[in-house]
Amino acid sequence: MIPENYPSFQKTLAQGKPLETWPLALQALWYDACGDWETSHDIAQELHTPMGSWIHAYLHRKEGDDWNAKYWYSQAGQSFPRYGLEEELRILVEANL
Repeated sequence: MIPENYPSFQKTLAQGKPLETWPLALQALWYDACGDWETSHDIAQELHTPMGSWIHAYLHRKEGDDWNAKYWYSQAGQSFPRYGLEEELRILVEANL
């Protein structure tokens, strides 16, 4: 079952893994929220959609690679954010619920 909102998504972080029935974008965000950047990135780079590009951009921004992040934001049709990473994670999660 897909969480109803961001707080319910956060409660799922105590689980060992996200549900396999979740969309891959939401699974990627779950892994990132649990501190597994690599798995999140592996999933995001295989999502050839604007959302996949946005998640990919966020992950590179989080990594500190702004040049690469800017490329992926442009692929996603998004501007480079002027807000923090925690806020962007919440926005991304809510966009996938």
